[in-house]
Amino acid sequence: MRILLIHERYQYAGGEDIVFEAEKALLTAHGHEVAVYERNNEEINRYSSLQKAALLYKTTWAQDSYRDFVTLVREFRPQIAHFHNTFPLISPAAYYACARAGTPVVQTLHNYRLICPVAILYRDGHVCTDCVGQMPWPGILHACYRDSRAQTAAVAAMIAVHRGVRTWSQKVDTYIAVSDFARAMFIRGGLPADKVVVKPNFVPTDPGPREGDQVGRYALFVGRLSPEKGIDLLLDAWRSLPDIPLQIIGDGPLRNVVTQAAQENPEAIQYIGPLPHQEVLAHMKSARFVVVPSTWYETFSLITLEAFACGVPVIGPNHGVFPDFISPGSSGMLFDAGEARDLAKTVQRLWSEPDHAMEMGINARRLFEGRYRAAENYEALIAIYHRLTGERSPC
Repeated sequence: MRILLIHERYQYAGGEDIVFEAEKALLTAHGHEVAVYERNNEEINRYSSLQKAALLYKTTWAQDSYRDFVTLVREFRPQIAHFHNTFPLISPAAYYACARAGTPVVQTLHNYRLICPVAILYRDGHVCTDCVGQMPWPGILHACYRDSRAQTAAVAAMIAVHRGVRTWSQKVDTYIAVSDFARAMFIRGGLPADKVVVKPNFVPTDPGPREGDQVGRYALFVGRLSPEKGIDLLLDAWRSLPDIPLQIIGDGPLRNVVTQAAQENPEAIQYIGPLPHQEVLAHMKSARFVVVPSTWYETFSLITLEAFACGVPVIGPNHGVFPDFISPGSSGMLFDAGEARDLAKTVQRLWSEPDHAMEMGINARRLFEGRYRAAENYEALIAIYHRLTGERSPC
């Protein structure tokens, strides 16, 4: 099958880039002819003032991307065009070029951009769904995108215009939501239910479970050090957990806050910084459990999935996708979202039950093996493609 993959990278790499690369490698490994169209938001740093001003319009319709796609689709003749991210340089204009050529369009919904200007349903330190299911004018009022009403208005205009001309319902053949929770949220936001299917992300290379009866020497946080990831909540909870060692791996805008917390409480908190992926997995296998304190509605949690693959249980909030992932007492524990006191209580409980934590890790590993390996993910992805092309899915 000839497959065109489309992705725009952010200036700071994240989970979307990881999933894009994993699916590209998966399709190539199975013998498909894969072409890639990529842009990078770092291009914007080289823009002139006039070009940056034009970006407000380009977010809605990027004529250069449209021309690129007309040529690319004509020359490559893809059977499927699979989009991951189009914001802001590619824009939904690319869908129209594919439709013009009769190429089926698949869009993976990595974030909430189609129903929220800031893409994460999060504002002023809390979940916000004010724009879900309506025109996104509240986002402009609150200056949600980069604290700028002008920039938020540009994103809101993109959402509103394409909702108005029915781009979302007519120019995309299938949307891939990465969790049941995300699917429900997008349908609530106006996407046609019959076009939104669920295919979770996956771990491309199985790291294998940790060995023997290891129960872990510390609690572990891995992720971007930013407000929506709950790093402030985590540090707040650890003020009452001086006897439980915590390692923090990652980087982000709150790095200085984490560094200061580690300096003030070196016996309990160790800030390691960013690490290569294989080293992250090694730290996971030595953790008693992983803490994912997200205060926003994650569409998916790769960290949770990787912890399960390593045979490590996870403590997560009782909102968003986490109740879909975590069976309390079986593969991990849930705490009251946004509540530092309940997070601390949950951490203390699981830390004091090492045998139970080890048992949970075994259950988490089984869950990974049954649902989230590369082989099962490929079968699900190719079945989506085949439904659009009319080809038979592999047995």
